[in-house]
Formats: sequence, structure tokens, C-alpha cells
Amino acid sequence: MVDDLPEVEAVGEAADGAAALRLLDGLDRGAWPDVVLMDLQMGDGMHGVEATRRITALPDPPAVLILTTYSTDADILAAVEAGATGYLLKDADPDDVVGAVRAAARGETVLAPPVAARLLGRVRAGRPTLSPREREILGLLAEGLANRQISRRLFISEATVKTHLVHIYDKLDVDSRTAAIAAGLAGGLIRPV
Repeated sequence: MVDDLPEVEAVGEAADGAAALRLLDGLDRGAWPDVVLMDLQMGDGMHGVEATRRITALPDPPAVLILTTYSTDADILAAVEAGATGYLLKDADPDDVVGAVRAAARGETVLAPPVAARLLGRVRAGRPTLSPREREILGLLAEGLANRQISRRLFISEATVKTHLVHIYDKLDVDSRTAAIAAGLAGGLIRPV
């Protein structure tokens, strides 16, 4: 689709986030893209949120436009917090995708209507917000990991995990791991495993 646009040139394609970063690193500034289209889940490699965070931290970064099938609150918030300029779903009309690419290249924020509706609903409902680390820990809880396993996975102490859990329980108004997972799933803070 992008190749068919007369004023747009695709400068590369990458299988995962690490490959995207390597591709950008190897480009001459004259071929530097205005927009990077990024998926969130790309196999076993670096996921899209981390790649977005690293790309937007570069000097004079391109806009990062998320194009994915994932539309949970957790995915949307993580991408926006990582610096994404926009968020579209893969079932979007091709003309909408083209318009979003052009808008992102102009520096405009682009949100698919369902994504914008989710964000507005979240703000209006006053749902609890968890920090990125708290959402990460809640997601690992949902995977069934114990505190020790979480601490090893995230390279933090078990005491730090426990502190995060206290904050998560408080914010979600729950008193157990199971209740926290249920509240996180119901509130769209984490994706079903």
C-alpha cells in the first residue's frame, strides 16, 4: 500500500524492534524516514513499545505510528507513553492509514476512532491508572509468575516487587493477586494471557 503512494518512499522493513533500530542506524540522514509504522507484537524479538521508546529517544526522531491489532487500554497507554505519535488498528480503511501516515509526517497526532473512544472513556470513568512498571508487574502476575520470578525477570529486588504490589492493590482497591488480575483484565490494564 505504501509503495503505491507516489509521494511516499518505503526505506525499509524490519521483522522486530531490534531490526528496526539497526535499520535506522544504518540509514544515511538523507534517507531518514519521516514516519515509522510499528506493530506491537513481532514474534520473539523486541516488542513495538520498547522499539518506539528507543526510536523516539533518538536525536531528531521520526514519528512512530502504531499499526496493530491490539487495542487494550494497556497497549494504547504503553505506546503513547513510549512516544508514539498515533495509534491505528490494522482493520482500518486503507485511505485512513494513508491519511494517518501523512498526518504523522506533518507532526500531527492520529488516533483511530475506537482508540480515541477508549482513551476518552478511560478519562471519563476515572479508572485507576497504573505506572508502566506496575502494569508490567500486573501482566507478569497474570502470567502466573511468583514475586521471586518477577524480580529476576525485571532485575529488581523482591522487596521492590512487593512495594509495587502494595501500590497496585491500593490503586485497584483489591486485596489479593487474583483480584488484582481480575480488576486489571476488566479495566483493560492488561491483556488476557
